[in-house]
Amino acid sequence: MQRFALALAMFATPALGETIVSARYDAPTARYGHGALAGGEWAELVLVLEGGGERRFGLPADMVFEDVAPRLADLTGDGVAEAVVVESEVAKGARLAIWGPEGRIAAGPFIGTSHRWLAPLGALDVDGDGRLEFAYVLRPHLDAVLSVVRFDRQGLVVLAESGGLPSHQYRSAVLEGGIAACPDGPVMLTADSTWAQVMATRWVDGALQSAALGRYRGPESFAEAAAAMGCTFSVP
Repeated sequence: MQRFALALAMFATPALGETIVSARYDAPTARYGHGALAGGEWAELVLVLEGGGERRFGLPADMVFEDVAPRLADLTGDGVAEAVVVESEVAKGARLAIWGPEGRIAAGPFIGTSHRWLAPLGALDVDGDGRLEFAYVLRPHLDAVLSVVRFDRQGLVVLAESGGLPSHQYRSAVLEGGIAACPDGPVMLTADSTWAQVMATRWVDGALQSAALGRYRGPESFAEAAAAMGCTFSVP
């Protein structure tokens, strides 16, 4: 299992009244021109705060947010949610980042190649310790490596990875797969490498273990598979 720390940009506890209640992307742009995620390139992140205030953040001209929507989750463990996003740089591709009301809190390394992306799956508590981790699929159109990361004050740490588990089809505007909240713990749902099967991946003794649930018939297959297991499904 590969382990590495993702660079810590900054860490700050939000002040009273700076709780994020929603987030969105704004200012669609074509300056990156990847197009792997249809309509999914943006120049700005908008955080809506408790009480109605907003914080608006832009990126440098050689970067975009490459994503469908920010996801709110308390990855830092400070009791309030942050916005988890995908940022892409013209020459270096995508990275995962965490933003708070004062700006970027942490960012992982760029993939290192232009037009290489990562597809978020969502936040989950993989080991039942009460802390949230985050799952995403690295290079979903190539080797499709499902990765689980955890934030601490040193940065983000990759806890486990497993290849051949895609969650997005090239040039689609829809992220597929997601997280199923099940009675015996969370399950990460993706396709197999050929998009023939729905795959369920669990955290077992510090590693990821996958099993096929049934045939993939379209984006609805993941919610159907979760329902068949008695679980609640959350889209990315």
